[in-house]
Amino acid sequence: MDSVVVKRVLRGSWICVVVVGSLAAVYWLIPLLYPFLIAWLISYAMNPFVLWLQQNIKLPRWLAVTVSLLVYVGSAAIILSAALTRLVKELIHLAESFDVRIEEWRRLFISWTQSESIQSILTEINRFIADNPGYENTIHKNIDNTAEKIGSAVSHLVNNFLNIVVGLISSLPNLGVILAVILLATFFISSHWERDMRFLARSIPAPFRRTAGDIWKDLQKALSGYLRAQFIMISITAFIVLIGLLILGVESAFTYALLIGLVDLLPYLGVGTIMIPWLIYAFATGDMTLGIGLSVLYGIILVSRQLIEPKVLASSVGLDPLPTLIAMFAGLKLFGVLGLIVGPVTLVIFGAAFRAGVVRDLRNYILHGRLR
Repeated sequence: MDSVVVKRVLRGSWICVVVVGSLAAVYWLIPLLYPFLIAWLISYAMNPFVLWLQQNIKLPRWLAVTVSLLVYVGSAAIILSAALTRLVKELIHLAESFDVRIEEWRRLFISWTQSESIQSILTEINRFIADNPGYENTIHKNIDNTAEKIGSAVSHLVNNFLNIVVGLISSLPNLGVILAVILLATFFISSHWERDMRFLARSIPAPFRRTAGDIWKDLQKALSGYLRAQFIMISITAFIVLIGLLILGVESAFTYALLIGLVDLLPYLGVGTIMIPWLIYAFATGDMTLGIGLSVLYGIILVSRQLIEPKVLASSVGLDPLPTLIAMFAGLKLFGVLGLIVGPVTLVIFGAAFRAGVVRDLRNYILHGRLR
């Protein structure tokens, strides 16, 4: 084999080993280091405010970091507490009205079973059993098996729900420790931010500094643009849903609006995941006013998104829905719920690396033994 080809194969194999090893390291290290990664992101977000306190109010760095932490954590706690309080109140209200809804469903089911079409089917079944007595035991056995499977499925569902509740309660002490670690790590990282960033920049080999700088600039723009666009779109969706549900007189409108706004994060699925079954149920139960209102509201949401989303994404580095969905699914499978964030962020990182010419440099290295 030609020596040039052998060298190219060896260089390509070396790159594959490095890439696979890096991905494996990320996979194993993220569950261990994610509190510090979150702390770094918080420090990065706080740094402009910390610098403003240092330059305008002349606070020492440690005091500026402390004030910033108090402001950020206090604001987040107030907003989260207000949202959770409202959410809990409306969930309690929903639970109190659950008995009424069960009675409505029972009446609907009885009305459905007494309809002419169902009665006709039951008559045919009874006639078939009367004409074929040998099948009676088989039919009853299948009915019993079906009822047993349904009961087992319901029992399994209840057990899973109880296990989730117990798991959440038992994880509260661990959650407290994680939050404490994140806050302490944020303080230390932010206190030495400038020094650590200079050290990190010097640690990068000289041939890679330009590429790393390009990736970092593109990554900042892409991530901030992506997060800003998602926040704007979720807020617009939740606001439209809240106003629409309040006009329709729907109880627990805040809870529904918050839930639909969060579900709107899912590419392709989005608002329709909740709105379409809801409006179908409204029409099926004879609530024509609610059904028509939800249909109009759903149409308004779709039209507004088509008009607003391109303008919102124009100022940011947007992601196509299909790659985003694939990244979210892969992240969910690899890292659990945290992967719903890790997946799109990883996609943004790969996009930034591609635009910075990393793929081009690797190709040049494999073919010619040099990066540029």
